[in-house]
Amino acid sequence: MARCDLEVEGGEMGKALVTETALRDHVHRLGELHPPISLDSVDRTVRRPHLVLSEYGHVIDYLARVELEVDRNVLELLTLLPDANQTDRTFYRDVWQPQETQHGLILDRLQQDLGRPAAAPDTETVSAKIRVLGALSHLRPVHEVTRLLYYLTGAATEKSAVLAYGRLSGGMRRLGEHAIARTVIDQIKRQEPGHFAYYALSARWMIQHRVLAPWQVHLARVLRRRSFGLVGANNEVQRAQFGELVQSLDLTDGLPAYAHQISVVERELLWAGQQGMYVPPYVLKALDDALELARSGQYADPIRT
Repeated sequence: MARCDLEVEGGEMGKALVTETALRDHVHRLGELHPPISLDSVDRTVRRPHLVLSEYGHVIDYLARVELEVDRNVLELLTLLPDANQTDRTFYRDVWQPQETQHGLILDRLQQDLGRPAAAPDTETVSAKIRVLGALSHLRPVHEVTRLLYYLTGAATEKSAVLAYGRLSGGMRRLGEHAIARTVIDQIKRQEPGHFAYYALSARWMIQHRVLAPWQVHLARVLRRRSFGLVGANNEVQRAQFGELVQSLDLTDGLPAYAHQISVVERELLWAGQQGMYVPPYVLKALDDALELARSGQYADPIRT
């Protein structure tokens, strides 16, 4: 795993007081210890390409597209957080974007080796909703709510990535594709936990230091419930593709547990008062809807079928 230990005041990381210095140091360590993965460092040798293509080609395509859409994600961040602090800017400009770009390029090269077309990421479109929220974010109270939502979205996204790459690595080993598992998937997987830690602890910092007033936290709950989306699933076709990914990575039987893990940060920070809540209902609904679309076969991957 990527080193994601932070110096915090107190005991256990999840409950200790997070400091701004610790967050800055964490970003510095991520950049220093985990430079972008070189294309020359991976071994894309595939022993049984037709089997890999059939079982995981569509998964690799989805992950490649999502990673390559980091350029659009940065445009969205510049719109949503016009007054982002220096630590956030350093994280997404110098650490996160270069790492994710390389993840996407490597995965895209791999899927083309398998005979699939290149990924088709959307690197430019910033939605009207984001532009409106960005305009409002020039107001400090709105900016603070938007910042918390950015961290929660990032935490859910990176936790989803950690789980997906873990399952994909296991699947590649099951197929005997050890070179791909070790030098491609595992290398990418090692960089994701550090990203998750940054988002999770930044969100905790905001709550611990009472950056938001109670009414702002309430607004964050309302907006999160209404706007939650699965990573990379911005339309019906992509939601169906995410459902196929969940099926292919054998996550359907343990869907509540999967939802529990990807929502761990927002459950702790937004819904702590809801005793006994295992998963925020909107998270499980988004997953159920994606699976229903996948099972309908309406948007089945033509290459896979």
